[in-house]
Amino acid sequence: MPADLLATPDLLRSVFRRHAAGVAVITARGDTGPVGFTATSLASVSAEPPLLSFGVGTGSSSWPAIAAAGHVGVHILGEHQQELAATFSRSGADRFAPPTAWRDGPEGVPVLDGVPAWLVGRVVARVPAGDHRIVIAEVVHGDHTGTGRPLLYHQGRFNRLRD
Repeated sequence: MPADLLATPDLLRSVFRRHAAGVAVITARGDTGPVGFTATSLASVSAEPPLLSFGVGTGSSSWPAIAAAGHVGVHILGEHQQELAATFSRSGADRFAPPTAWRDGPEGVPVLDGVPAWLVGRVVARVPAGDHRIVIAEVVHGDHTGTGRPLLYHQGRFNRLRD
């Protein structure tokens, strides 16, 4: 088998750059304040009970708060929120400083303003998966009444849907 076809971290990254994914921001309340990060690994797990999952790197600055949090916020970003997505993906950024608009939501979880939809979930599991953890949360609150089309991530960039 040719070496360029063997499974490597670079191969996995290259393949998933070709997979368009919705963009979400995950938030939680940490000991020193709110934390959050941009995620493209969000998935619906179950309708009964309503469960969702996302991956988080154990080396990320948000991991200690996510590891201890009882609840997390999940925000579906709209195509008008590319800069917000970039802010929450930037290492060392003050993600909750202006111009980020947010408020304390249900269960004390930071909820971002202006998103098309958000959920708050009670963490029910953190499953080890290599250098990440897969967090599973049961949805306990949410709002789907925001406006806007979804923001996508493809080929290493934030993108919009095309008709």
